[in-house]
Amino acid sequence: MNTNKTKPFLLRVRDALPDLNPSEYKLGELVLDFPGEMAGYTASEIAELANVSNATVSRFVRRIGYGSFDEARRAVRDEQRAGTALLRFSSETPASGGAVAAHFEASQQNLDLTYGALDDTVIDSLSEAMNAAPRVWFVGFRAGQSFAQYLGWQTSQVLSNVSVLPRAGETLAESLASLSQQDIVVLIALRRNSKLAGAVAKATAAAKAGLAVIEDRPSPESADARWRLSCATSANGPLMNHVGAMAVCNLVAARTIAVSGAAGRSRMAAIEDGHRRFDEL
Repeated sequence: MNTNKTKPFLLRVRDALPDLNPSEYKLGELVLDFPGEMAGYTASEIAELANVSNATVSRFVRRIGYGSFDEARRAVRDEQRAGTALLRFSSETPASGGAVAAHFEASQQNLDLTYGALDDTVIDSLSEAMNAAPRVWFVGFRAGQSFAQYLGWQTSQVLSNVSVLPRAGETLAESLASLSQQDIVVLIALRRNSKLAGAVAKATAAAKAGLAVIEDRPSPESADARWRLSCATSANGPLMNHVGAMAVCNLVAARTIAVSGAAGRSRMAAIEDGHRRFDEL
């Protein structure tokens, strides 16, 4: 793998995930959940924590661009000293400074990592494609459902044909039978994701529609997505930290509205007229 030597450790791991075999992927997930483990544990201890072999650990660090486990560990320690707080989290990290401070620190690091992986060109390309599409589908399962609902609600201010799936009482097959080649599907794929997410990606490819994925873990099932937006959701508690996911969704919605042009402004004006007629707000 051709890895940029200046790329931070966590970005290397996240970028490599789609190309890893199952054992390496399992190790990668552990490292992303508790990146601080790399600084204080030996290769054998990391292997035991992830329930993989020592050989898997050796292959993993080479796959992300390091010559040895010791080189990878030194990189993590260097980044810790440089102030990367997320790399101080391990499976045994106690809360320091109280729960609020610990949660803020994790949120801040997730936002730093999320924004560091975003690209203006990709965001605007997706926003322009959604504005041009006859229909945009937002699909999310479990935690992703809330973000799909949010994106559907916000972008409907300028997009006239938006669908959020899954819909109550309706199967995916019934919904996606209407999917066409000119449509855009935005799939929210956050851990632990439903297996149906992979089926949606395949259905989108079969229909030759455009697929965008907002994900916290790259997946081989969505490797062919036209747009891939990453968000960091690591946490030092039992729940994933979704501030990065919300930031990406808000950015996509904001840019979709911003690039909608005269047609978008006309629809927003009609909505405001409706608010006055219905006296809703």
